[in-house]
Amino acid sequence: MTFPLFSTGAEPSALTGFSGNRIDRQSEHRPDDCIDVALSDPQARIMVARAGRLYMRETGDGGLTGWHDIDGARDLEVKLAHAVLLGTQDGRPLLAAPAGLDPEAAPQDIKAIDYRSVYTQGLLDREDEGALAQGASLLAWHSNHLFCGRCGTASAISAGGYKRVCPNCRAEHFPRTDPVAIMLAVRDDFCLLGRSPHFLPGMYSCLAGFVEPGETIENAVRREIHEESGITIGRVAYHASQPWPFPYSLMIGCYGEAVTETIDADRDELEDCRWFSRAEVRDMMGRTLGDPDTPACPPSGAIASRLIADWVAAG
Repeated sequence: MTFPLFSTGAEPSALTGFSGNRIDRQSEHRPDDCIDVALSDPQARIMVARAGRLYMRETGDGGLTGWHDIDGARDLEVKLAHAVLLGTQDGRPLLAAPAGLDPEAAPQDIKAIDYRSVYTQGLLDREDEGALAQGASLLAWHSNHLFCGRCGTASAISAGGYKRVCPNCRAEHFPRTDPVAIMLAVRDDFCLLGRSPHFLPGMYSCLAGFVEPGETIENAVRREIHEESGITIGRVAYHASQPWPFPYSLMIGCYGEAVTETIDADRDELEDCRWFSRAEVRDMMGRTLGDPDTPACPPSGAIASRLIADWVAAG
């Protein structure tokens, strides 16, 4: 069996949502004063968020932007002490920071929109969508790791937000990314898709699950597919990845070659799980989600959509 490659030669990961980030992260050049230096630059721009919602400002032409100048961000009671430096783009420092102002109290020209809606509604261009994934992931990690995991002392932001340091035991803690395997099991001219209870009506998608400690990506694919569907997988091939800021994951997209056909689905995880022919999936790709009686594929931009579309195109 030949696993599909994207026919145009484009990198599959570059076609997924949240992947358009072109910020120069300056990973090796983050002195302790880099945030102060960035905030003093009149060109600096900052993304402001709270509780999974991005504070977007109306631009005056009917559009929205996720960037604010520093003075504008202060109107949102931005917590600059908790800011993180994303890097620079076109010579301009870019940062992210939590808002102190409750969304309901925001100025009239501010719309506090949850990240998923920002993504699914296409409210940001690809580059800014990628910046959102970076900033949202970092802010969520800092919010969840305020105290040293070794001694319990309150830790402090360092290296522009890419490290926390404990003032007591001097332990250093670095932002984490949780790896998630998402995979399309295929056999001959069929692929395996499942439906989770929380999906939009009618949506069927690839199976997915976290990679566990001490586990290869390939074995995570085999384990998750077998646990959720009862299908045994042989060969596994990587295809694409996608940043996923819910809260700070990396989706690792793979194909798995099924060596069994009988489905024994875990009904605690899936409402339904079944084999679909390539022709059926081709029809599903053109449908709009919302009809519970008509199967459809995930939204464009989701890595599951990329895996499915590239498999269909290879047939």
